[in-house]
Amino acid sequence: MHPVGTEPETLPQELDVAFEGPRVVAIGGGQGLSRVLRAALTYSGRVDAIVTVADDGGSSGRLTTHLDIPPPGDIRKCLLALTPEDSTWRRLFEYRFEGADVAGHSLGNLILAGLTDIEGSFELALVRAERLLHTRGSVIPAGGQHLELEIESDGTIVRGQVAISLHRGSIDAVRVRPETAAATERAVEAIEMADVIILGPGSLVTSTIAAMRVPGITEAINRSPSHLVYVGNLVTQDGETLEMDGIDHLDALLRLTGVRPPRTIVANDRQIEVASPLNKIEFDPELTATYGADLVLSDLVDAGDTRPSHDPKKLGEALENITP
Repeated sequence: MHPVGTEPETLPQELDVAFEGPRVVAIGGGQGLSRVLRAALTYSGRVDAIVTVADDGGSSGRLTTHLDIPPPGDIRKCLLALTPEDSTWRRLFEYRFEGADVAGHSLGNLILAGLTDIEGSFELALVRAERLLHTRGSVIPAGGQHLELEIESDGTIVRGQVAISLHRGSIDAVRVRPETAAATERAVEAIEMADVIILGPGSLVTSTIAAMRVPGITEAINRSPSHLVYVGNLVTQDGETLEMDGIDHLDALLRLTGVRPPRTIVANDRQIEVASPLNKIEFDPELTATYGADLVLSDLVDAGDTRPSHDPKKLGEALENITP
């Protein structure tokens, strides 16, 4: 008998349940994905997150080095984003150690590692975590194992999420290793059943594209009749998107993944002051129209954050007005 509650001996067969409101799937990773999940919860019937498994930094990188699990950090953030109510479990998943051998580790990451051992698989561990936290939706790994991200730039190969995030220069190709990697069945099913699929915001290459390059993810997006939305980042990143404007981001997304053009692009129109060499990201309306996309401009900035971040409430209002 399992010591932590009702036994999820198999993955839940609940993706075909009817919900009020649109069914939203958000794809990516990092802080950007957790913000869009909180935004989607304000208007949707169900939200599923499909998360990159190519992270190799921080607590996640340390755990995947020693344990046979996908990196839990972004997944934990998404679980918390889909948990609207405070609870002891939520506070445990948020807790981060500051000293001793576990310094820098999030307790939530360690809980997910422990649940994987108890339940027998990482996906079943997530099902257990969702029940403990009472999430309003599911968090689904893009792939069933920890993957290594790889880019090709002017004939040079750069490997690893952290190294790629710091890389300056054009990117000719993005791959995940090993070559046998494949999307999880639940990820494909969620995409195919979605009313709305949201790409971004978040690190363009190491979050959004990293999740989409898992074989089967982009193919499922292109098969799905869903309304495809791209949420633009607020500012560039020193590394993978330095000196890129909104259309540059869109071009890279399409070129490096093969995904169909989005039907709607949601972007910020509030002025943001950023220090050089970073820039505010803007979309040229006329160029955006050539992709067949509707451009929705709105104030999306979280005024209470010390760094440029999307405000989940403002973003939710902008997304709610998009008709699937």
